[in-house]
Amino acid sequence: MKKGANNTYWGNIREGIKSSLQGLHLTFKHIRQAKDSRKPIYVDDKQYFEQETGIVTLQYPYEAIPVPDNGRYRLHNEMDDCIVCDKCAKVCPVNCIDIEPIKAVGEVGKTSDGSSIRLYAAKFDIDMAKCCFCGLCTTVCPTECLTMTKAYDFSEFDIEHMNYHYANLSPDEAAEKRRLLEEFQKEKLAAKPPVAKPKPATEVPIEAKSTTDANQANAVIPTDAAAEEVPVPAVKRPVFRPGAKPKPATEATDEVKPAIEENKPIIDNAPVDLPTDAATEEVSKPIAKRPVFRPGAKKPNPESE
Repeated sequence: MKKGANNTYWGNIREGIKSSLQGLHLTFKHIRQAKDSRKPIYVDDKQYFEQETGIVTLQYPYEAIPVPDNGRYRLHNEMDDCIVCDKCAKVCPVNCIDIEPIKAVGEVGKTSDGSSIRLYAAKFDIDMAKCCFCGLCTTVCPTECLTMTKAYDFSEFDIEHMNYHYANLSPDEAAEKRRLLEEFQKEKLAAKPPVAKPKPATEVPIEAKSTTDANQANAVIPTDAAAEEVPVPAVKRPVFRPGAKPKPATEATDEVKPAIEENKPIIDNAPVDLPTDAATEEVSKPIAKRPVFRPGAKKPNPESE
């Protein structure tokens, strides 16, 4: 049985040389096409897939692929437009924004959109090591001063360098602003007119006018000359006790009226005489008890047989 030329000694050598020449041909083809590199365009460009030849590898960091405008990368805060509203820190799900505001005595300035700035930022830190790049802080910012930039290559050897500081006050300036705020608040309190304290009312016991509540006997009222009306003690509401709902009252018939006058019970609009001490001779017979039903086998009837 002939197995083919490739299984022979010279057939294997011939197949090896042929495959090597095909690989060298492909390599030399790429070398000729590698004279020029591909244009660094983004993937959403129409010409991205039309570049079939050229070097794909870029000389980073001197060359870089452009990033989209709506990408979520490193945060940046423009403090000149920040009103220190603290909304970004409240909405952050990972608490990567830390703000310490100081209230100003007056208006500090205006933002680019005309909003008034009345707070100083003694501390405005953004820890990008904690950031999850959700973009919620940029959405709630009223002056749009907090944005996400296109910088994505901000790796550091020390993780402490991932914390970015945007405060517009130094520690000494922050202490001075706090001192000015305390002095302003003290002057504002001192300028207010003193509030007249009410005269203490003397208490005189009065006699209780109702015997329903024992605590009303110790009620006191202020003896003020200008007091004309004496407060009336509140009457307790009746306590609800659950029970059968009373039947509506109906007019008694001529036969029932004598029974009502004699204090006799009424059953189905008919008076019933009950035994009294004077008439103990006639006592009603006891009512016979009904036989108790007990389940069991039915007895056969001999007559039916």
